[in-house]
Amino acid sequence: MRFKKITEADCLYFNQLMENTRILTDGEQLKRCSSDHTEDFSFVPELVLQPVSTEEVSAIMRYCNEQNICVTPRGAGTGLSGGALPLYGGISLDMCRMNKIIALDTRNFQVTVEPGMITEELQNAVKEKGLFYPPDPASKGSCFIGGNIAENSGGPKAVKYGVVKDYVLNLEVVMPNGDVIWTGANVLKNATGYNLTQLVVGSEGTLCIVTQIVLRLIPFATQDLLLLVPFRNAIQACEAVNAILLAGYTPSALEFMERDALKCAVNYYQSSAVSLPDDIQAHLLIEVDGNDLAQLYKEVEAIAQLVQQFDIDEILFAETTEQKQALWKLRRIVGEAVKGNSIYKEEDTVVPRAELPELLRIVKEIGVRYGFNSVCYGHAGDGNLHVNIVKGDMSEDAWHTQLPLGIRALFREVVRLGGTISGEHGIGMVQKHFMDIAFNEIQLNLMKEIKKVFDPKGILNPGKIFVEEI
Repeated sequence: MRFKKITEADCLYFNQLMENTRILTDGEQLKRCSSDHTEDFSFVPELVLQPVSTEEVSAIMRYCNEQNICVTPRGAGTGLSGGALPLYGGISLDMCRMNKIIALDTRNFQVTVEPGMITEELQNAVKEKGLFYPPDPASKGSCFIGGNIAENSGGPKAVKYGVVKDYVLNLEVVMPNGDVIWTGANVLKNATGYNLTQLVVGSEGTLCIVTQIVLRLIPFATQDLLLLVPFRNAIQACEAVNAILLAGYTPSALEFMERDALKCAVNYYQSSAVSLPDDIQAHLLIEVDGNDLAQLYKEVEAIAQLVQQFDIDEILFAETTEQKQALWKLRRIVGEAVKGNSIYKEEDTVVPRAELPELLRIVKEIGVRYGFNSVCYGHAGDGNLHVNIVKGDMSEDAWHTQLPLGIRALFREVVRLGGTISGEHGIGMVQKHFMDIAFNEIQLNLMKEIKKVFDPKGILNPGKIFVEEI
């Protein structure tokens, strides 16, 4: 695919449209938008634009569509699949200035927000009204709501509360040709036509630009309790996940960390919150929440009793807010800690929850077969295992030739188990070569035709999800 290079005439148009301070051309500014948290990839845009309104986004897209200039939407740049990387140059559409709450409707438990608002800031704002927006990616302190929409993000709370798609009621979007539409209605039930809202959620910025988001909220749970359970066998830790849920308990978080994952986090954070005896191979971080503290204590006592059937060490009960925060800090920085320890690739596998023990066994077996080590952690309550493959002592040749074969073998096993190749990180640029494992030709062609309907010229976030360009 060939796109037009940006000319002085194009720059003149944008200068007439918006303030110069929101048109970025400096080398450092362009470099900032050339990468995200995906490995060490860098693709420099020709121009960075920072719109402040739907009208500006519409004018930008209309002009770029007419001129065949490619546009890559950008949130906070915390993505892990390269979704925000401008592979073909063009414009990086930085949404950071569209960052406000437009309306907070406490009567209907809804909030309307712009895409550039930081997730945790939104959560804090609605919490002041006794309301709760549950999706909480590890990067919630920096990631944008718009990026969460693009990737259908999840996080630890998903086991009880669901993922982003479960809270999106309606979206204002700008089409690649500049048209502006709302995708649905601000209601809890909607059986009126095709569900365009849910089509846009998780579409990775390839179909349209989200400019307003209507989210449903729920009452905020005022109490929570937290346990850290150490296991001498990592497979047993995975088995314990389903045992807890089958016993009738629904934790608000049920997170798995194998030994090396927690060790990396402890060393990276210089934390003394957790001890790591030599015989401990994995941990489960288990949280329960609600409003009746006495009932929550009964629940954690029952869970603690249930996991005694496995080979565990002494359970750590977080007695203070500070202890809870320290444990959650370790869990949330695992990915960053592993990345700081070695060159790595992160795979975002997900299987039906009961298959999690088998998935962990397969990951390790394939690692032996293809000569790589892995550090595993993830949202065990959802069957979502993040497999961080570390380069370590692998040769450059093995890293570039053998490892892709190992990843393909892993994904085939994931699909065989009833799972798929990404749970919450998306496909972006790094996983598009494996889409044939998850989908057949009919399915892929249907998706490509949907892309063509929204974006006939293919100018919006090109090079993502599919190998072939349309």
